[in-house]
Amino acid sequence: MASEHLPSEFDVVILGTGLVESVVAAACSRVGQRVLHLDRRSYYAGKWASFTFNGLLSWIEEQNKITASEEHDRSSQLEEGEDLIGLTTGDVSQVTNLQVFNYTSEEEEQIPSSPLEEEAKEDEEEEEGGADQTPAGETQEEGAPSSESEAKEDINTPAQKSQPEKSKRRLTYAELLKEGRRFNIDLVSKLLYSRGSLIDLLIKSNVSRYAEFKNVSRILTCRHGNLEQVPCSRSDVFSSKLLSVVEKRMLMRFLTSCLDRDTPLLYQDFAERPYLEFLQHQKLSENLQHFLIHSIAMTTPDTPTAAALEATRHFLKCLGRYGNTPFLFPLYGLGEIPQCFCRMCAVFGGIYCLRHSVHALVVDKGSSRCKAVIDSTGQRISCSHLVLEEGCFTQTAPPTRYVSRAVLITDGSVLPTEAEQQVSIVTIPSESPVRMVELCPSSMTCIPGTHLVHLTCQSVGSAFEDLSPVVNRMFRTPDSEHTEPRPEVLWCLYFNMSEGLESEAGELPPNVSICLGPDGSLGHDGAIAQAELIFQKILPGEEFCPPAPAPEDVLYQGEEPEASSSQPGEEPEASSSQPGEEPEASSSRPGEEPETGTSNQGEEPEACSSHQGEEEEASPTCQGEESETSPSPQGEEPDASSSPCTEDSDTCPTQLEDGTQG
Repeated sequence: MASEHLPSEFDVVILGTGLVESVVAAACSRVGQRVLHLDRRSYYAGKWASFTFNGLLSWIEEQNKITASEEHDRSSQLEEGEDLIGLTTGDVSQVTNLQVFNYTSEEEEQIPSSPLEEEAKEDEEEEEGGADQTPAGETQEEGAPSSESEAKEDINTPAQKSQPEKSKRRLTYAELLKEGRRFNIDLVSKLLYSRGSLIDLLIKSNVSRYAEFKNVSRILTCRHGNLEQVPCSRSDVFSSKLLSVVEKRMLMRFLTSCLDRDTPLLYQDFAERPYLEFLQHQKLSENLQHFLIHSIAMTTPDTPTAAALEATRHFLKCLGRYGNTPFLFPLYGLGEIPQCFCRMCAVFGGIYCLRHSVHALVVDKGSSRCKAVIDSTGQRISCSHLVLEEGCFTQTAPPTRYVSRAVLITDGSVLPTEAEQQVSIVTIPSESPVRMVELCPSSMTCIPGTHLVHLTCQSVGSAFEDLSPVVNRMFRTPDSEHTEPRPEVLWCLYFNMSEGLESEAGELPPNVSICLGPDGSLGHDGAIAQAELIFQKILPGEEFCPPAPAPEDVLYQGEEPEASSSQPGEEPEASSSQPGEEPEASSSRPGEEPETGTSNQGEEPEACSSHQGEEEEASPTCQGEESETSPSPQGEEPDASSSPCTEDSDTCPTQLEDGTQG
């Protein structure tokens, strides 16, 4: 957006397009506040972003080139009785220890077979050679059965051999770059609890219609060096071959008691004692203890019993709403979620500018409140409230906690099954427990023939030191020595990311709020709670993200109101406009039903979905300014014909509706 066209007054100015900031922007815009939403970067979502493979390479280069922010003297723009607070002008790096490893080849080649595969191949050749030798004196009739079985083997051999040969072709780096736009790689690895605060907010606000989701179909755990599927539902428990009949009954009895109202009476003597002690007191087997601690509560043995049982209850309550596990994952990556809320803000008149920042705050000396901001072009913009992302102040305390992250592109699943298109979460117990999320091509995050793997743990050392032993144990790399078949790592990235700043330097004006970045937890409850707290601080008593009207209920200037049967919270029916008629849902009007597309960060942003530069008569909510960028999908629209959706509920995208199962 051209800076000279920016209005000089807003109710709320927000810097940063992370999840918390985007939810606050949508909530404020929805209740009629004038919102200016800025981001100093060239892409949406900040630390919550999703990148294409090429975009991720560009992001890595940017992180290595980040320099100190420049200072600007804006004192000439102050009036009497005003003071100035300077902000950082550049993107402060809170990502460290970046290490990239490329294991692909420049030219196409075959992956060498493992020793076991070689032995099996030799045995097979010996058997075939022995079958061809017919003892002297045997008649043709006596050898007939042998030749018949050989004929059957000849029929099956081509199909059997062609599949391994195809799967063993190693992907080249040139192919990765060529197909890079089809990857959507998250900086943060999280999942959505089906009854978590984010899912509830998506349904309540109707923002869920801007995205699609996929069920996480498996919960796996690593025990004694083997991967095992964790039984979650009642049917899983009783069909599991990992548990004895006695263990199945003990597990069902324990899980049922966790949901009982009298549960506190069971653990009142263990509330602050380790969860492991409580499970041992309940006389559960080591097998059940492992499942309950690491894969259901997803805690550690030392976690206090009260907190662990609360996590267990939350897990159980989320089962069955949209699938066999408690989790969902958004198609095209987690970066879609902040963009969905940005889209809602734009629909209700919010103005968006990327590559645009705030350099200073103008504070009234009498009230100590922020009354205006000075942007990166020197324009003074008045505002009633200001919301900033973390790291905006020059004297910010350094982060005290980091998360170790690894992103892998592999050539297969860690636990192959007949159902290839599965999203899995794997818990790997260790000193610092590792959480692994494996995404398949139908999640729209990687290309066919590959899987995208995210590993996360609390930092002890660098990300490479924390996670490379797990990677070498679970996958085939040049540093690993596996005799059994394992998926091979084609490309990987290690980095440490701060969990959020503990405090900001100095006292802030009362109408300025700071949004912290993503934490190391699996869910989004902390981010949504933070967004609601900031919204209530800005607008006490207002409803947080009330339902948005359906696109067909939005009235344009000159239109007469019509009776509508659509109710808030219901999924709107698709409608088509005729030539010459006012479109009911158009990608060029505020109040639209925007199309859902890829969130390819790192690419050049496209025009704004709210089209602030169109004529004011187009919409009563349009601010009349031209927007430089938009929260619309930053990539090509996916081809419907290439969608991997089938009738299988595990592979079909899920539309969120309250009380329904996808």
